[in-house]
Amino acid sequence: MEVKILATSDMHGYVEPTNYAEKNSDLPFGTEKVATLIKEIRQQAEGPVVLIENGDFIQGSPLSYYLAKNQRVGELTQVINALQYDVGVLGNHEFNYGLDYLKAAIASYNHPVLAANILDKTGQPAFGKAYELIKKDGLTIAILGLVTQYIPHWEQPATVKELTFKSIVETAKEYVPKLRAQADLVVVAYHGGFEKDLVTGEPTELLTGENEGYQLLQEVSGIDALVTGHQHREIATHINGVPVIQPGYRGSHIGEIILQVAQTAEGFKVSETQAAIHSVEGVAVAAEIRELIAPIAEEVEVWLDQPVGKVQGSMEITNPMAARIHEHPYIEFINRVQMAASGAKISGTSLFNNEGKGFGAQITMRDVITNYIYPNTLAVLKVSGADLRAALEQTANYLTLVDGEVVFNPDFIEPKPQYYNYDMYEGIDYVIDLTKPAFERITKLEFEGRAVESTDELEIVINQYRAVGGGNYAMFEAGKIIREIQIDMTELIANYLKEHPVIQAEANQNFTVLV
Repeated sequence: MEVKILATSDMHGYVEPTNYAEKNSDLPFGTEKVATLIKEIRQQAEGPVVLIENGDFIQGSPLSYYLAKNQRVGELTQVINALQYDVGVLGNHEFNYGLDYLKAAIASYNHPVLAANILDKTGQPAFGKAYELIKKDGLTIAILGLVTQYIPHWEQPATVKELTFKSIVETAKEYVPKLRAQADLVVVAYHGGFEKDLVTGEPTELLTGENEGYQLLQEVSGIDALVTGHQHREIATHINGVPVIQPGYRGSHIGEIILQVAQTAEGFKVSETQAAIHSVEGVAVAAEIRELIAPIAEEVEVWLDQPVGKVQGSMEITNPMAARIHEHPYIEFINRVQMAASGAKISGTSLFNNEGKGFGAQITMRDVITNYIYPNTLAVLKVSGADLRAALEQTANYLTLVDGEVVFNPDFIEPKPQYYNYDMYEGIDYVIDLTKPAFERITKLEFEGRAVESTDELEIVINQYRAVGGGNYAMFEAGKIIREIQIDMTELIANYLKEHPVIQAEANQNFTVLV
């Protein structure tokens, strides 16, 4: 008997094949295309098919942001319901809009939602269930749902204060033997990825516990198939004989694991396995999904086209790397918004990816939300001069020299680009000298015209993700937060533009990168 495990992950609210930079796009991703491909695979299947939604669906696109802003999550999750998943798994970004919104999303799904390693005060799974037993064609298939344990390092402390996030390895050691006794097949669906090279076993990142997929397959036996996500990678392989998939980002791919199962005197046994990912490039959109989302999508497009301000000069980003090396007017503008909203005299922000185009002469909500892509709020921290210097050393490490040219450090591009972890500051004057050894590159650091001493106390404003140490900024933590601005940055930007309808494109070049 052939059993197919299909999985999507990290679709991030991208239902239509657009990145919202312009209208009427037909890009190679989106739930509408995923739906078509799933339907085709189901129709061609010769045995049971299990469909898993592996997390990070309700956050990430302008569509999902708009619906969250208006507390209308059911209009987004109806899309997932139409695809008839067997189970879903929580992702880390499911927490971004708070627990009430998350709980509303879970309640709106027509399939079980799993998260075995997120526990409430009683030690029980806090959301949904730990696992699901699915019976198809005489088989019992167990799906164990796991989520990256690193969520407390990204979320507002109030959101996670009563929750315990356990290691997925520890959790799997508890559950997999139990599930082996109850089921013919055991599938682990993990919203997380791999911390080590899949071939050599060498670490590919700091071993923080954010990703534990490699360790899981070294220490836990009895897993027939592993679905992963979170890193937005495209993976179809075997590790220690276990088929593994990770299906990209925004609905660019569907992951497929095929298990050939034979009945023996001892029960069903897996005789052969395959792992594959299928691109949706060239796939037509599913008309029924497009019809379902069309009214909301049009509403979002009208909202995105609202004018919110004008620019004198140029805030357009034509070269993302150049904008990281020489202060760009868009970056200075974002820092100025953060300083105005918080009252802090020092601000740090990032150019999150290489897709943002900055602002043209006329700014619309589309420009705001396609450049500032995360639902960040702000936090003001009281830090020492030593903390600030350490943060700048950390950020300097995201740059490196190759043949005398400044490039983004390849260590932080593969397996997942981390452009969002390189920060640029306003309110201080500093120099990064890339000819110096790592963590000795800040050769100048001044605030208000004098050198910053290690014992100085300073207030800085950064986004909530960074404020609790996100991006391995260990010098920042929740205990150093002295106040928060509980308004989403996209709203702060729009509000700033209402107060300053015409802004100047300018940059004071307060930082320098030496080569």
